[in-house]
Amino acid sequence: MSGVPARVGVLGGGRMGAGIAHAFVVAGAHVTVVERDDEAAAAAAERVASAIDGSLQRGLEADRATLVAALATATDAAAFAGCDLVIEAVPEDPALKAEALARAEAVLDASAVLATNTSSIGVGSLAAALARPARFVGLHFFNPVPASRLVEVVVGDATDPEVVAAAQGWVEALGKAAVTVRDSPGFASSRLGVMLGLEAIRMLEEGVASAADIDAAMELGYRHPMGPLRTTDVVGLDVRLGIAEQLERELGPRFAPPALLRRLVAEGRLGRKSGAGFYDYD
Repeated sequence: MSGVPARVGVLGGGRMGAGIAHAFVVAGAHVTVVERDDEAAAAAAERVASAIDGSLQRGLEADRATLVAALATATDAAAFAGCDLVIEAVPEDPALKAEALARAEAVLDASAVLATNTSSIGVGSLAAALARPARFVGLHFFNPVPASRLVEVVVGDATDPEVVAAAQGWVEALGKAAVTVRDSPGFASSRLGVMLGLEAIRMLEEGVASAADIDAAMELGYRHPMGPLRTTDVVGLDVRLGIAEQLERELGPRFAPPALLRRLVAEGRLGRKSGAGFYDYD
């Protein structure tokens, strides 16, 4: 028994969605990833296959063909019919997420669990448009999913305690650690992580120190595995900007994005995925 649901759906096959799909495939689930069109679905399948290869190279004892066969892709949410769990992993936009969640819920059985991978949008606000908010929970994975041990289980006011307990068990079955938080803006991780990242950007903007030295201060002085600026490059400057804007709306001006962050995003310097952010990547 794998400890994870037998059939899992992931709505959105970008870097985060593919990472989530990979985690469940490796844990023994059959996973269906739904994307907007055939090209995006093929790209998602390639991302998951690449992550599987990475796990095998790092010593995972499994048959590659079996793992790859456990993944399916589709372009219609109807493919989620029969899934025990569906996790939404579309971009951090409230309207987009609400629409995506409603599409997924419409094809699920009443006993299925629907989850959002949001990093900053309130679970309660997303649940408001759902028919079964008691079966809805936040499952906030971290990027890159294969390397990260943490998943935040975000509990909405309407979330059934049974769903919370199941979610905690699934996280454990994935070989990750669950932290359970009450629904609030930015939860625990984004709220703290973004604040640290924004202050590091302000320090760089003010010429306090170089990006490398700011990061080294946290890595060597506080034993962070990665400094806040390099972490922002991994997360994506555009993603971090969107989260900061959401938190500024919810929590006030202390989360106002620095001008440097806005400028780099406008220039297309989005971090590792674009080849440049606070650091250059070849």
